[in-house]
Amino acid sequence: MFGLGTPEIILIAIVILVLFGAKKIPELMQGLGKGVKEFKKATSDIEKDLSTSEDKEKKA
Repeated sequence: MFGLGTPEIILIAIVILVLFGAKKIPELMQGLGKGVKEFKKATSDIEKDLSTSEDKEKKA
């Protein structure tokens, strides 16, 4: 995963914990989850629109 090993991931997690504190991390993760969900929905909507327009072109 991006050339990161276990020690690097642990170091990043520790830095995030120190910077944001334990109370703020759940809020950050919730926001990240919502962002990923919206991104997936947007990509699926775009794929749907593309396939619909392709179907219309084939019928014409």
